[in-house]
Amino acid sequence: MPRDRATMKCLITYLFFLPSIISLHTAADYPFRNTSLPWQVRVDDLVKRLTVQEIMEQMAYGGAGILGGPAPGIARLGIDKYQWNSECLSGDVEAGNATSFPQAIGLAASFSTDLIHRIAEATSIELRAKHSDFVRKKIYSDHTGLSCFSPVINIMRHPLWGRNQETYGEDPFLSGVYAEHFVKGLQGDNPRYIRANAGCKHFDAHGGPENIPVSSLSFDAKVAERDLRLTFLPAFKKCIKAGTYSVMCSYNSLNGIPACANSRLLTEVLRKEWNFTGYVVSDEGAIEFSLTKHKYFTDPVDVVAASVNAGCNLELSGNISKPYYLYMTQAINAKKLTEAIIRSRVKPLFYTRMRLGEFDPPEMVPFTKYNMTEIQSEAHRKLSLEAAVKSFVLLKSEPLFSLPLKVGKNIAVIGPMANNTEQLFGDYSADADPLFIKTPLQGIKNMYHGYNISYTPGCMDGNKCQKYDKNSVKHVLDGTNGIVFVFLGTGKLLESENKDRKDMELPGEQLQLLKDTVKYGNRPVILFLFTAGPVNITWADESKYIIAIFQCFFPAQSAGDAIKQIIAQPFLVAGRLPYTWLKYSDQIPSMTLYTMNGRTYRYFTGEPLYPFGYGLSLSKFLYKPIKFPKTIKAGEPISLTVTVKNTGPYPGDEVIQIYLSWLDTKEKMPKIQLVRFNRVTLSNQEEKSFNFTIGPDSMTVWSDQHGFIIEPGRIKLYVGGQQPNQKRNVGSNIVEGEIIIKKAF
Repeated sequence: MPRDRATMKCLITYLFFLPSIISLHTAADYPFRNTSLPWQVRVDDLVKRLTVQEIMEQMAYGGAGILGGPAPGIARLGIDKYQWNSECLSGDVEAGNATSFPQAIGLAASFSTDLIHRIAEATSIELRAKHSDFVRKKIYSDHTGLSCFSPVINIMRHPLWGRNQETYGEDPFLSGVYAEHFVKGLQGDNPRYIRANAGCKHFDAHGGPENIPVSSLSFDAKVAERDLRLTFLPAFKKCIKAGTYSVMCSYNSLNGIPACANSRLLTEVLRKEWNFTGYVVSDEGAIEFSLTKHKYFTDPVDVVAASVNAGCNLELSGNISKPYYLYMTQAINAKKLTEAIIRSRVKPLFYTRMRLGEFDPPEMVPFTKYNMTEIQSEAHRKLSLEAAVKSFVLLKSEPLFSLPLKVGKNIAVIGPMANNTEQLFGDYSADADPLFIKTPLQGIKNMYHGYNISYTPGCMDGNKCQKYDKNSVKHVLDGTNGIVFVFLGTGKLLESENKDRKDMELPGEQLQLLKDTVKYGNRPVILFLFTAGPVNITWADESKYIIAIFQCFFPAQSAGDAIKQIIAQPFLVAGRLPYTWLKYSDQIPSMTLYTMNGRTYRYFTGEPLYPFGYGLSLSKFLYKPIKFPKTIKAGEPISLTVTVKNTGPYPGDEVIQIYLSWLDTKEKMPKIQLVRFNRVTLSNQEEKSFNFTIGPDSMTVWSDQHGFIIEPGRIKLYVGGQQPNQKRNVGSNIVEGEIIIKKAF
């Protein structure tokens, strides 16, 4: 034994740190660190080394607040902490400066899958760059990880739902295709690693209410099997097929059972029917709400047993001191849950982290090359601008609205959205540095440098517009001799999560502001709207003084530059509505009834103000007769060729829309269904042919007895730049064709 004090002190220190030294030395030798082994072998090896307590903690801490996450590290295995809670819907959310892209509903209006793919890709690059920086600094708080709670692919089934803005609109096919491209863009195409992982939400039948007339946290959606299969499930099925690593279960109950404890949803459909092998994470607080809000359970032990058994792998608690998944050992002791089940449930979590590259040497993971120079890069800012321009929908265009736009030397800019930096962004948007944010007012000033530009918000309390200053509007208009630009809307202040709208009217006195602008100005007015859902603009649609109306949604940081660009070149505008813009309030169905009767273009029989797929262009497009087979066998795809000519004076984009209807089926199917689309660019007078393939899945009908089947009989195809049979024409024609489906044998 050493006798001197210094030697003894060194020995004691060595013995104290010896376990950690041994752990660090041996962790690299575990099979789960062996990059030559198959993924599943590595996952199995890691999980078998975990104690029940460690598994419980990994599954309980899905993020959300300082109490909700991150998942703790496991020092003896050399495993670091991991934060699951990240949002990536339109950029890297709440993690410092990031490129902010238009809100999802606006991106849906672009009718461009390529755009969605590139935005998801750019988002994940910035996410990766920041994550590497956070890990170096040992920061594991909310929104520092690589696992995204995005995209939102719920169906916009009601125009007043607060979360419409987060969706891709009302059509299940459109939403599913967007989901597919978002997932692939975010996760990347590297054969070994994913750049970030997607998480499609909210599964399922989540589409309002938020707070009117009841809370989403306790709502029970009563959904018929036909509506579930034809409307609420299809986009999620495409998401699974695209390879998403995660799905988020929703707040609501589905036919009486909370979604996050619903074994039919999470096991029978998701895993057994669709072969999903990833992880399910709860919406924030949804696990505890099944007890406290839904009153479906009476004890946390029963909650965790039911949720884990049903297939929910990860709890995203509501930032409570003891997440319900920490009752897991009690559930095991009560024989309501087994150790084998929790070991199987934790495996997808570690599989995801492995595929993200966490357990491999950094030099093997190609995404470690990304650094903070990726944030708000020039390429990403240009993409944000491109997306904003492509999201705009021209709803109205009078003959006066033509090129070149004659504005006069004295220009008036009016409205609460003209210079409102915060409300130009949708909910769950990235925190763009103010340096990169351009408002519509700034865009117009940059466009008309040297002109006399007078401005007033008109509404002294922002979007609410309860305090309307008529005199300021009149004063601005007194000196105007040219076009007046008006910017109105809602913003996330009035429609967002937990905020349904009580009606479809423009907020407060905004309509009066618009009427006064026309009354006092006696000048041509161009109206820009910044909303998610539709608002009542019937008066503006009918007014001869309002020469153009643009639906801009929430275009984010590039709003002003996008306004500038489309004023200079209105022929660039080619967005199309991803939902039906109803005309009257009595056309709005009940928020709480989940039948699809009368909802969306697929089932609505009235006359809307603007139909789904509607949007004007300054050019006109002529569709030639389509080439397609007259008969096919059941199960065969349809190949068709569409020829389009830009007959107008300007180059421009056209959105080719292909719809299908079933002529002979006795099943209750939609009137028509979008089955393919493509946004294409044509020079003036250019004619071009495009090939499409319609897969057998688009021809199926739902039978309560047999499930999805393809029936022999006639189907009809409609091709054009709009829906067939709509009264409001966009200027292009519709071509049609019938196909006979014969029995396969």
